[in-house]
Amino acid sequence: MRDSLPKHAPFVQFPIRNDCLYIGGVALTRLAQRVGTTPFYAYDRQKITERIALLRRHLPPEILLHYAMKANPMPAVVQHLAGLVDGMDVASVGEMKIALDTILPPGSISFAGPGKKMHELSSAIAAGVVLNVESAQELELIAQTGESLGITPKVAIRVNPDFELRSSGMKMGGGSKPFGVDAERVPDMLMRLGAMGLDFVGFHIFSGSQNLNAAAIGEAHAKTFELAVRVAEHAPSAVRLLNIGGGFGVPYFPGNQALDLPAIGENLQRLMPEVKRQLPDTRIAIELGRYMVAEAGIYVCRILERKLSREQVFLVTDGGLHHHLAASGNFGQVVRKNYPVIIGNKVQSAEKEIVSIVGPLCTPLDILAEQMQITKASVGDLVVVLQSGAYGLTASPTAFLNHPVPMEVLV
Repeated sequence: MRDSLPKHAPFVQFPIRNDCLYIGGVALTRLAQRVGTTPFYAYDRQKITERIALLRRHLPPEILLHYAMKANPMPAVVQHLAGLVDGMDVASVGEMKIALDTILPPGSISFAGPGKKMHELSSAIAAGVVLNVESAQELELIAQTGESLGITPKVAIRVNPDFELRSSGMKMGGGSKPFGVDAERVPDMLMRLGAMGLDFVGFHIFSGSQNLNAAAIGEAHAKTFELAVRVAEHAPSAVRLLNIGGGFGVPYFPGNQALDLPAIGENLQRLMPEVKRQLPDTRIAIELGRYMVAEAGIYVCRILERKLSREQVFLVTDGGLHHHLAASGNFGQVVRKNYPVIIGNKVQSAEKEIVSIVGPLCTPLDILAEQMQITKASVGDLVVVLQSGAYGLTASPTAFLNHPVPMEVLV
């Protein structure tokens, strides 16, 4: 047995009883029977509730929490979160319609993303949703559409900052980006916006995502506030909302450590008095997706075959990259690393082996775990990919090879 394989941090969000993972208070084996088929995704509503409570506990009380629906747009998950957060951020009309079905008022929903189509702008304006403006052309289209509808659009400027969030898994701001308006162009846009008579709400400044470095996030928060104060001087009216983005990461890979949330909260607490002094009419929102839901979800598939090929054991399952692209390593990873994977009905068994877990697709990219030490498993056992509550099913090529789409359940 090789002990030199890299280890994941311990994952303790789900209890284990009689060697079986429990999610939502239900044994995995029983849940698989209830769902009726594998593969499937399962999300634990209590874990989502606890994550929001954790954020409320450590962040300043005046901070608003917004959910970025792109992380997980399952309607049941969104409905549950709607009772816990202060707003939602969507990136399509499809997501917007899900958000509008919740108890949240339309004015607490914002619509971001480049390349919004005319019918999307029209739907959002008619609904009373805040449009995050991504370009000068889009601003003109919004004004024209509002005039044709006889409705004053609610708008915020999405600012592409002149800095990046260090140590981010994905850079969303700084440099040349398709997202938002370059910071140096914002004053002119605000002047134009004021002349149009649009309902100016504020700014959305998002610089990066999937960050586990609390110091880097704290530095970005300070720079974001400085930038907001600078561009607010050119605003046609008081800034009512400043969305400072999110970027809070979760640990996926060996060597990752959980984000130091208390340190982020303490830094924000230190910054808030000066922000309130300079932007007295402004409410501050943090927009999070992955951090709210990732650790509350699992992906489950069943072992169909144990295959030995030149001394290497392959566990062939009925799931794979078409359902969980991120776990396969094909969703932004430069060097493939294993997500935390367990045998859900044999979590603590003493007998271990080194295996690769693969799916049924005709491509060598269809890997859920590569040369990973795991409990010795048999045909029929349940493979569980942890940290799967965000960017799972809807971020995956489900049409590839036309296998059935997995179910999703909230328990």
